[in-house]
Amino acid sequence: HARRMRGIIAAVESVVALPAYREHVLRWAPPIAAFDPGTPGVFLGFDFHLGPDGPRLIEINTNAGGALLNTLLARAQRACCPAMQDRVVGPVDLADMEQVFVGRFRSEWRRVRGDTPLRSIAIVDTAPAEQYLYPEFVLFQQLFARHHITCVITDARELDLRQGVLYHHDLPVDLVYNRLTDFSLEEPAHAGLRDAYLNRQVLVTPHPRAHALYADKRNLAALADARLLHDWGVPDDVITTLVNGIPRTVDVGPANAASLWAGRKQWFFKPATGYGSKAAYRGDKLTKRVWGDILQGRYVAQALVQPSERRLRVEQENIFLKLDLRNYVYDGQVQLLTSRLYQGQTTNFRTPGGGFAPVFCPRDV
Repeated sequence: HARRMRGIIAAVESVVALPAYREHVLRWAPPIAAFDPGTPGVFLGFDFHLGPDGPRLIEINTNAGGALLNTLLARAQRACCPAMQDRVVGPVDLADMEQVFVGRFRSEWRRVRGDTPLRSIAIVDTAPAEQYLYPEFVLFQQLFARHHITCVITDARELDLRQGVLYHHDLPVDLVYNRLTDFSLEEPAHAGLRDAYLNRQVLVTPHPRAHALYADKRNLAALADARLLHDWGVPDDVITTLVNGIPRTVDVGPANAASLWAGRKQWFFKPATGYGSKAAYRGDKLTKRVWGDILQGRYVAQALVQPSERRLRVEQENIFLKLDLRNYVYDGQVQLLTSRLYQGQTTNFRTPGGGFAPVFCPRDV
């Protein structure tokens, strides 16, 4: 499964690099996506379900949280379980993972700033202290400090563009680690950050263009369209990998509304630019009212791939939890493989015994 996921990821990356693909998906992207900052963006998350025929790519995220937390979880698992000593969580050794993560930010910086030292990073989110992954922000802050990079955790409202420099109070900010879910920086509160980004006065990663190229759910329809891929000159083996590795995905609109409603039990409905399973629905749970909301929005329907399950013992009770698998990827290379355990329709991080969990593979994978 790990090898096949890496093969699907490599196939996606090869298509995303094509000018024809970029022209195609940027047609429905916000205007800011036309701006190319010259970097791939940190922490892409390729999320898979394990179906009867193997791993299926259900979505791609550009601000996938949890990489540093999962590194610590995996270290704890290895420390307490001798059986894990000879297993790995991906191509990067656990002992080197933090160094590699810092290296990704330095790589982003060098691509556009050359040998100029990276001195300061702002981790930016809306009300960051209220976010459930705030502890990871603190871990990143400490990690950057150990590598002699000043780091602040802040709301975008605390950033101020003055005389061509983005400041957090009195600190000039070199790079913004962007954890906002305003993927196109359209909200008024993010105007200063948006201007600094577009004028190359600060480096933002991940950025709006990366979201448009990877994370818009409509892109999956293109990535699994054999005829379209053939027209773009994609090799047959890559087409086969993508068609077999991505569930069928279609735009929801007036032309197919009746057929999708009639066969709704076979589909999962997602907002095209959504995140974190918000406003996503399994077809067999749909009501007429929600269906009306879907038709008024920008949604895709994805062929339902039931997640696999794990049995755990929690508080003296055996429970079954669904799971998905997340590959953290930078510039086409998988760094870390982890999972999320949950009950209900989608991941929620509220199920007892659920949340993130390490995934270990044999060393020869």
